[in-house]
Amino acid sequence: MTVEEVFKGVPLRVPLPAALAGHCVEGLDYDSRRVGPNFLFFAFSGQHADGARFAGDALARGALAVVSESPAPERFSGNWIQVPHGRQALAITARNFLGKPDERIALTGITGTNGKTTVSYIVDSILRAAGITTALIGTIEYRLGGQTLKAVNTTPESLDLLRSFVQLEQIRGTHATLEVSSHALELGRVHGLRFHTAVFTNLSRDHLDFHRTLEEYFSAKTRLFEGAGGPPPTFAVLNADDAWSRKITTPHQAQVLQYGLGSRASVRATHISSTMNGLRFDVQSGKVRFPVESSLVGRINVYNILAACCAALSYGLPPEVISKGVSACTAVPGRFERVEEGQPFTVVVDYAHTDDALRNTIAVARGLGPKRVITLFGCGGDRDRTKRPLMGQAAGELSDSVVLTSDNPRTEDPLAIINDALVGLRRTDVLHKIEPDRALAIRMAIAEARPGDLVILAGKGHETYQDLGDHRINFDDRQVAREALRRLGFRKEPS
Repeated sequence: MTVEEVFKGVPLRVPLPAALAGHCVEGLDYDSRRVGPNFLFFAFSGQHADGARFAGDALARGALAVVSESPAPERFSGNWIQVPHGRQALAITARNFLGKPDERIALTGITGTNGKTTVSYIVDSILRAAGITTALIGTIEYRLGGQTLKAVNTTPESLDLLRSFVQLEQIRGTHATLEVSSHALELGRVHGLRFHTAVFTNLSRDHLDFHRTLEEYFSAKTRLFEGAGGPPPTFAVLNADDAWSRKITTPHQAQVLQYGLGSRASVRATHISSTMNGLRFDVQSGKVRFPVESSLVGRINVYNILAACCAALSYGLPPEVISKGVSACTAVPGRFERVEEGQPFTVVVDYAHTDDALRNTIAVARGLGPKRVITLFGCGGDRDRTKRPLMGQAAGELSDSVVLTSDNPRTEDPLAIINDALVGLRRTDVLHKIEPDRALAIRMAIAEARPGDLVILAGKGHETYQDLGDHRINFDDRQVAREALRRLGFRKEPS
């Protein structure tokens, strides 16, 4: 494929030089270390480095040209293609170069503040119950058929996404389920992709260090339903009980499925039974009614399951397959995940890292009828400071006891972060302790528990690391909790 063919549909600051336009392109990349002869190198300005700094390296490796939003630096001797938007240019060129696999793969995109990961796991489980070979791309991991890869971003760069779709086609896969983050929508990582189904879970305060205002954050989310540079999705799945969801305007040609518990919903849950062992309820969609059972717990997962059922209905899957797929999704890593060592109280690890998510998680715990709820949480460093007191207040208002600790402090002073959260925590009269060392704090929370209590270790969920300063250490709340329980003499007998 020639440079001219690869750049079809890409706005350019300056027309392609005739001598370059007819050259054959052998590959694309945004990492200069992976560039080979006759590649196009996309130089992005990032948070930590400007890709233009590596233009010379790419040229030395045989790159045909550098693609960038910036003008060529002085004394640069190679071909330089300036574009208005680098990541959008990468998305369009990658689609062209790789043969537009998104037009042959059925894409489900899930956006919102909370629930994206759980909904994506359930959707993927339902599709696999239908005998479909799938891809799952999100916060925890990337799955491609039977292969599991480490997740780098919730939503990868467009080039990596499209490569995954090509690989999925090669193993005869037909459906991919993606968590679509607000960052991905704002930056253009999914620009131009063709989505069959777009799902909105809910919206609450998050990522305001990046988006500045809640309205801008919401605006980024809505791009998925407008098309995000491509055609609008065929189906829009919206949370009828979420106020922000009701503000989403869908194109007239999109088919809308509204899910929820109230009268606005076209797909509703009825006859809900919720226990520590999971959920049972009926899904009502028009004249169709079918039962679902899940080992996931709490009201929030009723919504997550309904959202996934709507996505499945958009593909015309029969009720018995949907029920089977919901039941098969027995757990989602780091989402109200239980740690069992035979102790007479419950310990769960959850990814809740916003005030709304923390309220939802504690509400789920309360609904299970424990004697007391002990909540451990922290707030991330180098992120939105304004949510810290809100998280403190949420924990204090809903818990019987709170342990305030560190999350991923990154380059901030952990005590300064804790002080921000304390402002909200002290608006309540809850008993609380402070311990910056997260491992010690987990031991404190678990040591405080008595029979019948429930301990929530919130904030990090599935993560197996902690960011301290400019380095990363191995740290897994689940493993630390397990060790703390064993220190107290508990040990689960092997089954």
